[in-house]
Amino acid sequence: MDNIPKDDFKWFGEGFDGFPKKLPEDVVEYIVFIIDIKLSDVQIRERLQAFQRALITLEKKFLKDYIWQRDALKLELVREDGRWMLKGSTNYGDSVADEWLIVYLLRELSKEFKDAWIRIYDTDGEFLLIEGANALPKWLNPEVAEHRVWINMHRLLVIPLGKHGIPKPLKMEEALHIITETPAALHHLPKMEAEAFHRLKGYPTAIAENQHHATLPLPRKVAHILHLNPSYIAPIVEAFYLRDPISLRLIQPSKSKTTLIFPPEDFVEVSVRFTKVLYAQLLGQNWAAPGPWGIALSELVKKGPNKAEKSEIAIKLSAGLEMLLQHSLHSGKRPVREIKVLLEDLDSGDDTLPTDADIAGWPKREDDEAWLNIDFSEFEKELDGKGGTKPDAFGDKSAQENLKKMVERFNAFMNDEEAGIEGAGGLDPMDEDNDSDAGERKWDDPDDEDEDSDESNDDPPVQETEESDDDEDVEYADVEFNEYETALEKFMMLSPGEKAILTEDARALALAEEGDDDEDEEIRELSKAMEAELFSHDALNLDPNRGAGGKAIKKDIKGKGKGKAKMEDLVEEDEDDDDGDLLDDDYNLAENMLKSFKGQVGLAGPAGNLMGMMGVQFPNDADDEPKKEKTMDRTHAHFAQYQK
Repeated sequence: MDNIPKDDFKWFGEGFDGFPKKLPEDVVEYIVFIIDIKLSDVQIRERLQAFQRALITLEKKFLKDYIWQRDALKLELVREDGRWMLKGSTNYGDSVADEWLIVYLLRELSKEFKDAWIRIYDTDGEFLLIEGANALPKWLNPEVAEHRVWINMHRLLVIPLGKHGIPKPLKMEEALHIITETPAALHHLPKMEAEAFHRLKGYPTAIAENQHHATLPLPRKVAHILHLNPSYIAPIVEAFYLRDPISLRLIQPSKSKTTLIFPPEDFVEVSVRFTKVLYAQLLGQNWAAPGPWGIALSELVKKGPNKAEKSEIAIKLSAGLEMLLQHSLHSGKRPVREIKVLLEDLDSGDDTLPTDADIAGWPKREDDEAWLNIDFSEFEKELDGKGGTKPDAFGDKSAQENLKKMVERFNAFMNDEEAGIEGAGGLDPMDEDNDSDAGERKWDDPDDEDEDSDESNDDPPVQETEESDDDEDVEYADVEFNEYETALEKFMMLSPGEKAILTEDARALALAEEGDDDEDEEIRELSKAMEAELFSHDALNLDPNRGAGGKAIKKDIKGKGKGKAKMEDLVEEDEDDDDGDLLDDDYNLAENMLKSFKGQVGLAGPAGNLMGMMGVQFPNDADDEPKKEKTMDRTHAHFAQYQK
């Protein structure tokens, strides 16, 4: 468990405070605090309610006809951790423009409410810092950025590091305490702010430019629903865009055995308002309309061949509304409930479908679709950073500007000699793949050592100089110390998990070597005991001319050595005496082994064990002295036979 990366998550029994929270995909969350030490709790609540009313006013001014992709901006007054705040979240789906619209509205309100501190973040975290990545201070990385980025008085402010300058993430309470106690300590970085808010340059004009109007042939009932509430277009398009086999079956009466709510008939020409994202989603779908939808599409194309594309979009839109109402997956959505109420009114007679005269009085608008046009050759030039040469290569100028901005940032990063994959905050040393860059590390690369050794073989031989033993000892000591220091430094740079693994391996190896040492020591002690035993009985004395004390024994004229000799016949001879007779190794070995065996007094001993291992069994030595010479002779003969 030691090699598992550490994090701040606390398990049960360690102060567990809930599982880590993470926003779903395509969701932006925003929080508004009123921070003023002079205001009471009631006054703070009133200021937040005033903020809500100001937001409604701003929405009426700029968002009268705006269509949200999924969710609208909403701020709810809540109380958490003893504080009043405004809090909300919006699922913007595929429309990133919705997310930046929220940033624009809240930032505009921060000019009016100078005591309002606003935090906005999404699935990626502090996405405003991602936009301003080129101008971030080096210490401001994603690991420490949480709760440090705030909007106040139309400015983007960053909470700096603490007094000790140790990068670490902040908790919400810590951030609010810093803002309350030392609001002037927050950093305002104009360059970073300009990068972070560059997408807001076209606002509020960009709000209206995000809309697209198209005149389509729709069934009368579908036209009536969209006329009553144009914002229904978003869930309708999404239902078609995310259709599944169940949805396709439900819009075919022959398979579902149900009646269509919005049959593709009684078509009328009406103007429909989309967002650019919604219109592109319908236009880009390849769909073979089944059953009655395919028949209706063929009829529409026959009536107006030049409007085949608009007829396809109209059929997709009508089928999407049918899927939205028929599929139980969407039954809990608010637009579905509202549309069902409108249908009930039609069925009860409380409402009627519009006549042709009514529809003729509806405003019609057809917007240019040039924003969909892109010259891909010019697009490639923009990606290469060369810039396009055709002024009309991009129908959507804002998309072209965003593309240019992205390429400029990428090129700036690539041309920055100080930039690297570690980004602003740097990586842990162990995260770097620099095995071939031994010069930047504090340990040597084995590959480099091999290369150095190869290169040294090509060098001319160097004249060797004599060195004293003392110098060699000093040199070897330095080498051993340097190796130890290098190994220690290398070990200290490892992660805790790796250190634990190496420590366990070293401990196991030490125990194994200690066991080997114990076995070796036992063998050495046994060898010493056997050697002492053999020496005590002259078993290791291979010189037949020497006795138990290493004394030389005289031989008779026939050259036969006496088993016993008188003391006066013993003459000491020097070991280096070259005048002695040749040794009879076999006889001397047998005699010494017999003496050693005799010393065992019938018990187990080294001589008997050694000979037994060779298959030789000594005779019993129980006879008296006169019989010993015969026994010795029989033993000599037996030993000579064994040698043959």
